[in-house]
Amino acid sequence: MKQSLYKNPTVLALSAACISGMSIFINKIAVTSLQDPILFAGLKNTMVALCLVGIVLAYSKKKELRTISKKQWGQLMLVGLIGGAIPFGLFFTGLSMIPAINGAMIHKTLFVWVALLGTLALREQLAPLQWVGVSLLFASNLIVGGFGGFTGSTGELLVLSATLFWAVEHILAKKMVGELSVRIVASGRMVFGSIFLGAFLAVTGRLSGLGDMSLSSTLWIALTSIFLLGYVVTWYSALKYAPMAYVAALLVPATLITNILTAVFITGTLTETQVLSGFLMILGTTCIIFFMKQSGAITKSKMTVTG
Repeated sequence: MKQSLYKNPTVLALSAACISGMSIFINKIAVTSLQDPILFAGLKNTMVALCLVGIVLAYSKKKELRTISKKQWGQLMLVGLIGGAIPFGLFFTGLSMIPAINGAMIHKTLFVWVALLGTLALREQLAPLQWVGVSLLFASNLIVGGFGGFTGSTGELLVLSATLFWAVEHILAKKMVGELSVRIVASGRMVFGSIFLGAFLAVTGRLSGLGDMSLSSTLWIALTSIFLLGYVVTWYSALKYAPMAYVAALLVPATLITNILTAVFITGTLTETQVLSGFLMILGTTCIIFFMKQSGAITKSKMTVTG
């Protein structure tokens, strides 16, 4: 039992990291297909929300929907606001202003904020030796640019703000996936997030941008929606079975994926600094997984399986 609980969240979190790394690279290209990055985020989130609702209905979660309390509905709305609405607007606006690698580097400081919040709010703690891996991950961010390359530009600050919102979302999501199924929580995040984004777009008159959509922009939105759907499901599933800081730390290697894709398709070169950063990411990730397995700390998280 312990072995499966160890393997599942690890595989899920690393899968989410791979999806995230590819997604950030593709989103940097796709977000320019529409002039309004918030409209882009809203349309993408709406497509994912519809897919998740379809999955919920297909897997007979209608009975579970009827058992959700008013408090839980309120929590789902809150997750949608701070996880599926506000940060998406901030992130994609910021990402349209800065290079994809910068966006990925700032976003991957998420594990630092999650580790701090997890300790303060949920009393989740990584095993002492796992902090060796966390330190290596932090160092890998610093080497490529991280804080050393942080210029304080508007785009970077927007991405950082979005990252902080997503860190808070971890707290809410971690609690909710212990009470409700992953599909329900993920659906709540995307459905309510889409509603909030849609309301903002309508009030600000930005829905007029729909008239500027081309076949190309529609295809980009569809492609990025697939990545977002995969990311949300794998990430929330990992959160269900493992401590927040562990899951967030295993998302950091997404930067390595973004760096490689950028080197292959944009710059044509992979610098020595990026190679060193990638090595530290892999080493740090390995340490975190190995010491988690040795300590058995993963068994302290919520383990109720509701799908």
